[in-house]
Amino acid sequence: MQRANRFWTIFLATILADVASKRFAVATLSPPYFPHDIIDDVLRFTLAYNPDGAMSFSLGPSSRWWFVLLSFGTLFVLAYMYRQTPRADRFQIASIALICGGAVGNLLDRIRSARGVVDFIDIGIGTHRFWTFNLADMAVTLGTAMLTWILCVRAAKEEPKVPTLARSTALDEPT
Repeated sequence: MQRANRFWTIFLATILADVASKRFAVATLSPPYFPHDIIDDVLRFTLAYNPDGAMSFSLGPSSRWWFVLLSFGTLFVLAYMYRQTPRADRFQIASIALICGGAVGNLLDRIRSARGVVDFIDIGIGTHRFWTFNLADMAVTLGTAMLTWILCVRAAKEEPKVPTLARSTALDEPT
């Protein structure tokens, strides 16, 4: 039961924080694409809408619906991973919950509006800016980094040791 509690707590907290922050952004940062300095020009809140994928990656005129299908497919794979995760593996459960929560947060935006996902966190210096993003994007990125690290460490530990060849005589020496 602890596995489910951990997952659902992180998953729901991620979605609630994402939805609340996006509502705040839409209500207070209008008009879109007008920056509001938070920490000089390094951290700004700029309301933006992204009808495409991460970093404005487009799949053509039907991007919105392709990304909806991709989100459902990703959630299906993550549900399988969750079921395969041992109960005691707290970090893998947390990473999967963060990815799922972020995916659902952005999925809700895609389904709700043709304008796309609400983004508002804008970081950079002067004209050198990173892509505008949101809390769901942060959760997906953090969860993916955690899950990648966990799986890489696990694979390195489970990698079979290649036995060294026993010293023998050279092939061209007569026996």
